[in-house]
Amino acid sequence: MSELHPIIAITGSSGAGTTSVTRTFSNMFRREHVDAALVEGDSFHRHDRNAMRAAMAAADQDGHSHFSHFGHQANLFADLERLFADYGARGTGRRRRYLHDAAEAEPYRQEPGTFTAWQDIPPSDLLYYEGLHGAVVHEGIDIARHPDLLIGVVPVINLEWIQKLHRDRSCRGYSTEAVMDTVLRRMHDYVHYICPQFSRTHVNLQRVPTVDTSNPFIARAIPSADESFVVIRFRDPKDIDFRYLLSMLHDSFMSRANTIVVPGGKMELAIEIIFTPFVWRILERKQKAQARQAHLERVA
Repeated sequence: MSELHPIIAITGSSGAGTTSVTRTFSNMFRREHVDAALVEGDSFHRHDRNAMRAAMAAADQDGHSHFSHFGHQANLFADLERLFADYGARGTGRRRRYLHDAAEAEPYRQEPGTFTAWQDIPPSDLLYYEGLHGAVVHEGIDIARHPDLLIGVVPVINLEWIQKLHRDRSCRGYSTEAVMDTVLRRMHDYVHYICPQFSRTHVNLQRVPTVDTSNPFIARAIPSADESFVVIRFRDPKDIDFRYLLSMLHDSFMSRANTIVVPGGKMELAIEIIFTPFVWRILERKQKAQARQAHLERVA
C-alpha cells in the first residue's frame, strides 16, 4: 500500500465479469480525470498461446492433467509482485500486453496469442490491475499485501461457466467441448489459487441469477442483469454508509451486517456510488503525501 502511488486490483476467474467492472471503473476515471496505468493480468502468464499448448501437452504426458493458467507454474507471480512493489515505491514498473485476437494484435504487427515487449509504466495517478491473481499468496509471494483496494468479482460458479462458454464460443471461436475441457483442467487450480483470494479482498461482488442455471453447458443465453442480484460484501464495513446506499440503490436490501444486495441492473451504479468516494480519498491522500514530500525536500 502506498499513499504516493496507490494501486487498485480487480481479481476474478475467467468469465467472472471483471471486464464489465473494469469498464465501469474506466468511465469513472474518465469522468474524474484520473490517469490510471492499466495492467492486464493475462500479460503475466508465463507462456504465449503456442508455448502454453506445448506445456499442457507435456504436462499431460507426465500425468499432470490439471496444469492450467490458474496455477503458479503457468504464471509470473514474482514478476507481478515486483511490479506492485516497484509501483508502490516509485510510481513505475514494467508491463506488457497479451494480444488475445487479431484486432488486438494488428497494431503491433504480431500474431494473436503473443506478448508485446516489456515497457516501463509512465507517470500516472494510480495503477489499475485486472486479472486472475490480484490477491494471490504463494510460497513467500504475497501479491495481496500491495493494493490499496482489492475487489473480487465472483459470480456463482454455474453463472461463471455460462459467461465463459458464451465468451469463448462467440469471441474466441472455441467449441463447447473445448471450453468444457478447459473448465475441468482448471478445477484443481481454481480451488487452490482462485478461491482463496476472495478471503483477502476488501470487497466482493457476487452476481446471483434468479433463473435456472442448473446445466450451464446447455444454456442458450447469459442471464440478463434484470434476471440477477449482486451480493456486495465488505470485509471492514465500519466506514460504509449503508443507509445512504439503501436510499440510492432502489430495491436494495441488507442480508448481513456487512453485506448489501442490489438488483443486477444497478450493479454499475452501485460500483460508482461505492468506489468513487474511495478514488477521491486515495487521490487526496496522494496529493497530501506529495506536498509533504516536496516540503521535506525543500527543508533538506
